[in-house]
Amino acid sequence: MAKDKSIYTCTECGATSPKWLGKCPGCNAWNTLTESVADTPGRHRYQSLAAAQPATTLSEIEATDVDRQPTGIDELDRVLGGGIVAGGVVLIGGDPGIGKSTLLLQALDALSKSVRTLYVTGEESGAQVALRSRRLGLDGSQVRVIAEIQLEKISATIAAEQPTVCVIDSIQTVYSDQLTSAPGSVAQVRECAAQLTRIAKSTGTSIVLVGHVTKEGALAGPRVLEHIVDTVLYFEGDTHSSFRLVRAIKNRFGAVNEIGVFAMTEKGLKGVANPSAIFLSTHGDPVPGSCVLVTLEGTRPLLVEVQALVDSGGPSPRRLSVGLDRDRLAMMLAVMHRHAGIACMDQDVFVNAVGGVRIGEPAGDLAVMLAIQSSLRGKALPRGFFAFGEVGLAGEVRPAPRGQERLKEAAKLGFSVAVVPKANVPKKPVEGLTIHPVERIEQAVDLMRSL
Repeated sequence: MAKDKSIYTCTECGATSPKWLGKCPGCNAWNTLTESVADTPGRHRYQSLAAAQPATTLSEIEATDVDRQPTGIDELDRVLGGGIVAGGVVLIGGDPGIGKSTLLLQALDALSKSVRTLYVTGEESGAQVALRSRRLGLDGSQVRVIAEIQLEKISATIAAEQPTVCVIDSIQTVYSDQLTSAPGSVAQVRECAAQLTRIAKSTGTSIVLVGHVTKEGALAGPRVLEHIVDTVLYFEGDTHSSFRLVRAIKNRFGAVNEIGVFAMTEKGLKGVANPSAIFLSTHGDPVPGSCVLVTLEGTRPLLVEVQALVDSGGPSPRRLSVGLDRDRLAMMLAVMHRHAGIACMDQDVFVNAVGGVRIGEPAGDLAVMLAIQSSLRGKALPRGFFAFGEVGLAGEVRPAPRGQERLKEAAKLGFSVAVVPKANVPKKPVEGLTIHPVERIEQAVDLMRSL
């Protein structure tokens, strides 16, 4: 059978050309033409999805909660929102060697005890996957494996095996016969992902796609890849550390920005039940420049230690932050100078979030400022001390969302002294916790001097 004709479309203006050109004939942009399949009159590859449907009033549509299939790994289920949804498409990306294939093989092995599973590998042979499963202690695994990269053969295998969950490792290695471009190209990734999504929606098979990432850490390939899938997970962490974070960036069936914490062991990835212990260092005595922050990751409060070092700088002092936005650090230093009378204009300021976690929410402002003040004075904060709260440009301390859950989590781990925004003070006292409410940053700084 003859192959379908290719057409080249400009990603900037949408102009088409029958052959590849360096410059777009429509908008004169360079290197914007990408290959795709030309539509054949009377036949369209998405025709099965375009059946005519009558319009229905929204209130008349029966809606029930989607059924989920637990993966057997609690931390992964937390990120997914409770488990894998039938017909859902999950895209998981991360650096090479971070543990994507290991985690998915463990999840498939747990799932294979109750449902049919299929592992499609385009980067390894079946023997290599079997060797990895033996290394992880997954003896007697019932996971079905196929080493294949051609989309049409993968589709036929899914139709024959009818698995409940299928893993494609990875989407960048898969290619379709309909296109002449190489595997991993924009056209191939977009076409293969669209076809696999169509298979998932039409058959009810849950498909997990493994995606490569660029040097900047973003998912490689066209941005449309993240739009067409139901869930996008990012695998984060340093390969030199034993801890890994799985973060949900998009989830049509659950909360976003939920995280799961794993520890890499000889037997694969194990879920960490109490992740706060990772991000708290074990000082014998309190040290200057260290303050514990209760941050919120999805629905989970985490205790993270924030460290600051203020040292005498030269004519152009440095502002360096790891795990915190550098522009926000500069803004906090300006607020401290203006409203609390603490000047660091001739000082180097370094801020670090222990354990490699990233503090993205503004509720970490107060803890960072108190750590900077503690380092500048050379005096440690009291034992069992923590803080949270957003600080505005006018010097006011704003409340953080779900403050009571943060206080309870800190009290559960043995912390006893808290400086929090006045609006976050609970109506009922928390057992074993002394709470100091503040409304302005200068109040917090004066309170630290008295403590």
